[in-house]
Amino acid sequence: MLDLKELRRDPKGLEAKLQTKVPETTLSPVLYLDERIRTFKTEAEELKSKRNLASKELGLKKQRGEEMTPFLAEMSALADTIALRDQEIAKLELELHQALAILPNIPADDIPISPSPKDNVCIKTFGEKPTFSNPFKNHVELNEKLHLFDFARSAKMSGSGWPLYKGMGARLEWALLNYMLDTHRKNGFIQIIPPLLVRPETMYGSGQLPKFETQLFKITDDDYQLYLIPTAEVAINGMHADEILDEHQLPLKYTAYTPCFRREAGAAGSQERGLIRMHQFNKVELFCLAKPEDSRAVFEQMLQSAEEVLQGLNLHYRNMLLTTGDMSFAAAKTIDIEVWLPGQNRYYEVSSVSNCTDFQARRSHIRWKHKNEKPQFVHTLNGSGLATSRLMVALLENNQQPDGSILVPKVLHKYLEEEVAVIHASP
Repeated sequence: MLDLKELRRDPKGLEAKLQTKVPETTLSPVLYLDERIRTFKTEAEELKSKRNLASKELGLKKQRGEEMTPFLAEMSALADTIALRDQEIAKLELELHQALAILPNIPADDIPISPSPKDNVCIKTFGEKPTFSNPFKNHVELNEKLHLFDFARSAKMSGSGWPLYKGMGARLEWALLNYMLDTHRKNGFIQIIPPLLVRPETMYGSGQLPKFETQLFKITDDDYQLYLIPTAEVAINGMHADEILDEHQLPLKYTAYTPCFRREAGAAGSQERGLIRMHQFNKVELFCLAKPEDSRAVFEQMLQSAEEVLQGLNLHYRNMLLTTGDMSFAAAKTIDIEVWLPGQNRYYEVSSVSNCTDFQARRSHIRWKHKNEKPQFVHTLNGSGLATSRLMVALLENNQQPDGSILVPKVLHKYLEEEVAVIHASP
């Protein structure tokens, strides 16, 4: 949520910035409601001041033995007016809160301005695209003899867009998750295991509600109103809601493995087959809370930890600074890490590292305090470290051998019980 004081200070300038992210954004409803509320509050304060004076006068009238009926009628009417004005203020404040809740975060000053992801800026590459002397197969074709996944049976159980890992596929997935968690713990991140179902206010705090309501899975009945998390970011952000943190606690750096659940899934077609886009996928999340002056440095630490995972796997990737129009609702700055998937002949995002400044902290009321100074909002940062489904695709496609087997990166050997250097295809 945005700072209302900042919006009052420079409404035209901030509206122009927000429109580089969402062109139809307007601050008019917010500014109108804010003005109405302030006017009504001034009127209410004047009425309450008048009521206080009348109360004193009432005591004097009683002492003098004056007729009270007309005066009491006036006081009753005044009380009714005050109650009505307070009701109007409460209604307007709710409308203002709802108007603020749909405004995106303000892009940072160094973000390329464009509505199109085509204008994202490549700021780094690692490695090179692989070349293949043998006939190339994508991960779905490789799976015909590797038997790592069973998409037919997962569709039978749950419908399309749900994964089923089996045998070496399940073991390789688990090896990836452990390797990533070990990497991030080594880099100072505290591992947690959060709930997979959270309350609506937790979804709101991270910026998922109300904007993304239709993209979420939820449980609603007489006993529960809970949402399945689309990312562990949601749950970790909710951990410290309504708290005031001591500055010595910051930065707080967390990592968590969770399944993630999203309604959106890709359209049918060769580029979206298999694991590319799923309703459920595994992800190791990075999430940090930092003092505003430290958030740039923490952002770089998160980015480096995510990159370290890909470098250990020796996968070619690139870092893309996203344009204003391609950033998420809550982000002020985002760098996507995109790995090369030869089966799709394109790069796919496996991590999105974002600085959300104080946007989520305002929604969740997460603050920090220096000594006896007034508490202020923390900055929150999040990033995938990494999402495994596309990472699995990259591993299989980039490491395939002429006989259809897969070379397993050395960093994963120790996680596979006995050292498995090659995953062999069945005849």
